[in-house]
Amino acid sequence: MRRSLSVFLAVSISIIIFASPLSADEGMWMPGDIAKLPFDSLKLMGCQLTPEEIYNPAGGGIADAAVSVSGSSGSFISSEGLIITNHHVAFTAIQRASTPEHNYLENGFYAKTRTDEIPAVGYDIRILKGFNDVTKEVLASVNDKMTGRQRHDAIAKVTKKIIARAEKGRDVKCSVAAFYSGAKYLLVTYFKIRDVRIVFAPPRAVGDYGGEIDNWMWPRHAGDFTVLRAYVAPDGKAVDYSPDNVPYQSKAFFKISGTGVTENDFTMVIGFPGHTNRYENSSYLDDMVNFDYPRDIKTRLEVIAIMEAEAAKDSSDAIKLSSPIKGLYNYLKKNQGMMDGFRKTDLLQRKIEEEKDLTAFINSKPNLKAKYGTVLSSIDSLYQTHKTWREKEDVQGWMVWRVNYLEFASSLYKWAIEREKKDMDREPGYQNRDTLDKIQSLKDAQINLVPTSDKEVFIYFLKRALALPPGQKIEAVERALAGKDDAAIRAFADSLYSHSQLGSVGARLAAFHMTKAELDKSNDAFIAFARAFESDREEMRNRDKEYSGAMDRLQAKLIAALEIWKNGRFYPDANGTIRFNYGTVKGYNPRDAVRYIWVTTFSGVMEKNTGLDPFDAPKELVEAYKKKDYDRHLVKSIGDVPVDFLSTNDITNGNSGSPVLNGKGELVGLAFDGNYEAMTSDYLFDPTITRTIAVDIRYVLFLLDKVYHAEGLLKEMTIQ
Repeated sequence: MRRSLSVFLAVSISIIIFASPLSADEGMWMPGDIAKLPFDSLKLMGCQLTPEEIYNPAGGGIADAAVSVSGSSGSFISSEGLIITNHHVAFTAIQRASTPEHNYLENGFYAKTRTDEIPAVGYDIRILKGFNDVTKEVLASVNDKMTGRQRHDAIAKVTKKIIARAEKGRDVKCSVAAFYSGAKYLLVTYFKIRDVRIVFAPPRAVGDYGGEIDNWMWPRHAGDFTVLRAYVAPDGKAVDYSPDNVPYQSKAFFKISGTGVTENDFTMVIGFPGHTNRYENSSYLDDMVNFDYPRDIKTRLEVIAIMEAEAAKDSSDAIKLSSPIKGLYNYLKKNQGMMDGFRKTDLLQRKIEEEKDLTAFINSKPNLKAKYGTVLSSIDSLYQTHKTWREKEDVQGWMVWRVNYLEFASSLYKWAIEREKKDMDREPGYQNRDTLDKIQSLKDAQINLVPTSDKEVFIYFLKRALALPPGQKIEAVERALAGKDDAAIRAFADSLYSHSQLGSVGARLAAFHMTKAELDKSNDAFIAFARAFESDREEMRNRDKEYSGAMDRLQAKLIAALEIWKNGRFYPDANGTIRFNYGTVKGYNPRDAVRYIWVTTFSGVMEKNTGLDPFDAPKELVEAYKKKDYDRHLVKSIGDVPVDFLSTNDITNGNSGSPVLNGKGELVGLAFDGNYEAMTSDYLFDPTITRTIAVDIRYVLFLLDKVYHAEGLLKEMTIQ
């Protein structure tokens, strides 16, 4: 029997991925590939560790100290479960713990004893336990004669089987991650800790100094860090919060460098980058530039305006809405930077020209033309088809994501539908293994629920839905509101919210345990709307499955063609799994006649200080500056306390909180941002302009020591 193309690709990539010399500092490398990097060059740059000392499948490498923090990154800094990450990563946890009377976001928080530590509600820590290559098993379930939907369903079925087998009888959480557009699959196993607590958080005006004005920008002066602690049951198992739980005993943790870094020093980053698109085609880029980013920017601006108007009415609501508003702002500025970057670099046209050259190469060789001659045109054809329903998909996706009541009702109804199936036949995310997480999310949602704001956002999206073009209408909305004016739309929303109990935790949990038949009889207005809305959602799910299955097959072929054409190394795009990369501490030239140096200082914090948000340094920080009692935190080479620094490391969203390490594997900083001029690095890494922005660990130590007097916390760390 002929081996499938995808199996060939997986083998091909593993053989010739490192065929060409190393270039620049680009690359988000899987831990298992670290040993294949040119370590002679890395040693010349300043790396003092062997590949095995960085990552060892048997355990013992420093990578074991890196952890995933609720979709972002962090690291252990003591054997007693102490974890350091970014303030903006922990922002939602700090906000959820805040009230007008105890506003930890504004004033900061420090638990002097472990009994004072407070729950980081909704947060989890994932500790990597290992990888297993399951490519053969996954790809044995598909063939080239399958439709896109058949391919999608076959892969979903086998991955659920693999996960169930891997988790059976074990206290672990597993996933199957796709690499190289589905040419390779790895089973990733984590130990997931559900009891996470806040130990130290600086005030907002330290952790988020500069706010949205400075976000993604350099020079930067943010003390973007927070300290958490992971807890488990006395027997070491992962459990929910309990006063009887004990700190997780971490065998691996990072020592902290008291000397830090200087310009041209070697740096490593180990973290969990979310998503990059460096092998995407021109049709994808065209869709992003001309539809996705402009539409996303418009939607975010309008939703932010609605939520900020509601937040201004009540201080308690303002705290609750601060986290979702911050999240909306974060990607707003990134996407604006993407648009600027696409224009400046002419990236789309460069990709089109590259594909012309690739096509000429393929057509020059009959065997390649037979295999790959139609791959680009087939991909473009799929994108043209997608345009016929992308606006509906966009509005519908936003509605479920940003309207809490609709998300509650829709997910509860979908759970009831899926529960009627055998567990292995259910959609991913709706299996028995997902029950605990869903129940917890239904509880946690209460903390930030603001019904008045939620209703205004719902009304906004109802109007957006009614404005969709013919052929892309959301039928549930059309049946209820087609031809109605603004007053009728508001009256409809008022009726749903006033005749729904989903604003209550108890009502949501009760509905979660109901059957579909019971929900169908429910007199809850939002449940009734969700029942009608479900047919639209199911239509979109089916379209997505057919589309993604077909696209994955074509993308795998494109990757193979690119690899043959370039005859060079390929690292996989980021997909949320752990990655290693290296670089050096270095400034950059953002534009003509402008040079940014590698470091910012405490004096720079005070230069920006206006006393007004977002440059409103806390009084204790101002006092520390006046005293100039820097002691060992003063760096003589710069005559100041360093705050943030730049490096050429390769990161993206998800890397926030990643440990930045020196050549000895000591912690020297925490990655927290990229620079605005290089937002398009998700698509194209440019070593001359792409930079990682990190908070200098020496600023963290200075704040803990001289400003907030967290002596107990400092004693727990190992500072070199």
